[in-house]
Amino acid sequence: MPCFYRILSIDSSFVPPLVYAMLGSSKDLAVGTVAVPSLLMASMLGKEVDPVQNPHLYLNLAFTATFFAGVLQASFGFLRLGFIVDFLSHATIVGFMGGAATVVCLQQLKGLLGLKKFSTSTDIVSVMTSVFSQTHKWRWESAVLGCCFLFFLMVARFFSKKKPKFFWISAMAPLTSVILGSILVYVTHAEKHGVQVIGHLNKGLNPPSLTDLEFGSPYLHTAIKTGIITGIIALAEGIAVGRSFAMFKNYHIDGNKEMIAFGLMNIAGSCTSCYLTTGPFSRTAVNFNAGCKTAVSNIVMSTAVMITLLFLTPLFHYTPLVVLSAIIISAMLGVIDTDAAIHLWKLDKFDFAVCMSAYFGVVFGSVEIGLGVAIVLSMVRMMLFIARPRTLVLGNIPNSMIYRNMDQYPVATRVPGVLIIRIDAPIYFANASYLRERITRWINNEEDKLKELQENSLQYVILDMSAISSIDTSGISMLEEVKKNIDRRGLKLVLANPGSEVMKKLDKSNFIQDMGQEWIYLTVGEAVGACNFLLHSCKGENTRINSTAPDNNV
Repeated sequence: MPCFYRILSIDSSFVPPLVYAMLGSSKDLAVGTVAVPSLLMASMLGKEVDPVQNPHLYLNLAFTATFFAGVLQASFGFLRLGFIVDFLSHATIVGFMGGAATVVCLQQLKGLLGLKKFSTSTDIVSVMTSVFSQTHKWRWESAVLGCCFLFFLMVARFFSKKKPKFFWISAMAPLTSVILGSILVYVTHAEKHGVQVIGHLNKGLNPPSLTDLEFGSPYLHTAIKTGIITGIIALAEGIAVGRSFAMFKNYHIDGNKEMIAFGLMNIAGSCTSCYLTTGPFSRTAVNFNAGCKTAVSNIVMSTAVMITLLFLTPLFHYTPLVVLSAIIISAMLGVIDTDAAIHLWKLDKFDFAVCMSAYFGVVFGSVEIGLGVAIVLSMVRMMLFIARPRTLVLGNIPNSMIYRNMDQYPVATRVPGVLIIRIDAPIYFANASYLRERITRWINNEEDKLKELQENSLQYVILDMSAISSIDTSGISMLEEVKKNIDRRGLKLVLANPGSEVMKKLDKSNFIQDMGQEWIYLTVGEAVGACNFLLHSCKGENTRINSTAPDNNV
């Protein structure tokens, strides 16, 4: 990554956080730059423009790509596409947070061991290869200093958890570590003994860059392509981070608001010499552990960055990087939720598999791979629920008009001559064929069972439609086929409690007219009562006919 990206990343913590604080819905998200979109933007733009030979054009293209990323993100919000956030399930978030925290901790080994060159990849294999291929460059001074400050931070957090009224100790620990570390390095000249420091920082804020946007450049298509790709990645990561920390505090973030906030802050950032920003996991974790309560923390951060850039940059010259690494590691350890993963294993093995896929995807691949694999698995499960819904046989609870699943309630009894089937999902093209086969199989099983027991034959099939919220044309065709199959068997189809939307579609398709309005009932109990009345009426009629028939044997 070009070195000026590091400078821009500091300025990107000034304007965008102010915009997000006014528009965003997350109380914990801390706005800033992240590694993956930054590296991707540098790679895509670097293929077209050399940042060393033409740095001015390169920067302008970075601002232009950021502008188009913001337009795309805001468009998603205005088009009400926030429902995409709902595909991040609880299991996905637990695995994502654990994986992201592990990756960030591993990345801090660079500062902890005093390494100057490090892998730009985030996967564990690349990171560990980079660490152990440079064992001769490890600095014990840096490692000792980092471990001491890490121990201090962990003790401060432990004490604050045990004594909540001393929460300010944990909140002040990171700043205290920076001050003490800077003083220690200045007094001992540790920077001459392998302890890396921040060094010189330029004063002042970057100038406005609205006129620098390259809308008429021959590289405009590259900027648009880069903005679209990096914008989607940054949006996915930012929303995932925001929702992850919202889960900790049991509140909800609005996906549409988040998309609009991300988009407008990047549009504003592109006009003020800032490149693509989102919600970094490490910075948000530090914000969370510091005890932030609202998005005003972004305003405080922005104000602190502005004051620092204008007046205080010389004071951070001696701040050791290893202290910053210790602060980040201590924050990361607080968000790895092993208890939640164990709970998922006990509760739902598939959710645990989703959680682990997100974790290992992030650790061995990247944030995007981890999120992608977990979301795909979640969608597969969702499609299985839709394509293979439950069908249940209901029985009567003795001495009541209540009908329940016979597998769940052993006391429930069958109604003679009546089969009651409940469908627990909307009927769509994806499950219509499956439901037709299941209903046919239930009828076959019931008839075979009655023959074995030598009981009265089956006369009525009642479909409990109370759980069917909607139906499409494929579902209506399925019901028509089921009715024809039932009619051929000499049985009668009865519907119980179809919803208003279902009734409208059945009426428009003339299904109700063909079936007969008299075979639709409000409840299963009413349907069973009507069927029993007809059964007894038929028996009575047959008995009367048999009693008046002449005896042919006489």
